Amino acid sequence: MRLLTAFAAALLASAATADAADKQQQLVLISFDGAGNNALWQRSRDFAKQSGAHFTYFLSCTLVIDRERAKTYQGPGQKAGRSNVGFAETKAEAVARLEHVWQAHQEGHEIASHTCGHFDGKDWASTDWRQEMQSFRTVLTSAWSDVGAADREPSEWRGFVQSIRGFRAPYLSTSDALNEAERREGFTYDASGVTRGPSLPETAHGVLNFGLPLIPEGPEQRKIIAMDYNLFIRHSAGVENQSRTVEFEERAYSAFRAAFDREYAGERVPLQLGFHFVEMNGGAYWRAMERLATEVCRMPDVACVTYGEAIEALRARAEPERRSGL
Repeated sequence: MRLLTAFAAALLASAATADAADKQQQLVLISFDGAGNNALWQRSRDFAKQSGAHFTYFLSCTLVIDRERAKTYQGPGQKAGRSNVGFAETKAEAVARLEHVWQAHQEGHEIASHTCGHFDGKDWASTDWRQEMQSFRTVLTSAWSDVGAADREPSEWRGFVQSIRGFRAPYLSTSDALNEAERREGFTYDASGVTRGPSLPETAHGVLNFGLPLIPEGPEQRKIIAMDYNLFIRHSAGVENQSRTVEFEERAYSAFRAAFDREYAGERVPLQLGFHFVEMNGGAYWRAMERLATEVCRMPDVACVTYGEAIEALRARAEPERRSGL
């Protein structure tokens, strides 16, 4: 994929010369890491239908392996059967999760890779990353038959698994080795980075790199990664505190909305927000996300899209400038 200099130029030029009514669509990218809890799968899919949003789900593949078969998986440098995010407790749970994955795909959402065992690969070599990426595709490819549900496997399932092109590293651990492994394993974009604010993606080692932005939050407006876990750490030191859930929801919502409003009134750089399939602090951050998406996703000049859809939109924006020699 080509370097996105033209993307940046196209967006900045349109922002500088156009009236607000003529600006490009504001893109909002909402993603979920882990994609485990089946109740939250259902909630997110139901909410997407109401709000008009498309989500990107970064799936950890051990969550479609039932616990009885845990030792069939072994992460780089790890003992067989170990995973930082666990396994499906039963075959029935794994099958339900696989059904959510397929139905989400059919509904226009994007399934991407969050590796398998959710290990921190900051010191991994490219070969370690590739091992984990290969495990992801291998596990997903045979997941239905492995849990005894081969008769329920969709006919297009295996082609779908091979078509997965997005990746986010656990703990947002990025490196040159990661990008090299992604390129060699057929991933075209990475969403593991962190940027000073909403930013356009950049290409490195043949892979398009997105970053979750730092956004102002709280009474002192200190910047924080636009992700639920980081808010959870700031608000309650990572300890569940449901007694303040309304306060935490309001703080998160205000931060998200202000970040959206800045881009919407400004250069319309895509806004990325990250979440997990865990209701931290009584679900404060999911509720904040749902409030924002309800308000903005159906606005005529806003699109709440997957990473894959955002890439296509950015390419379409840049094309006229490429044709004119920009």
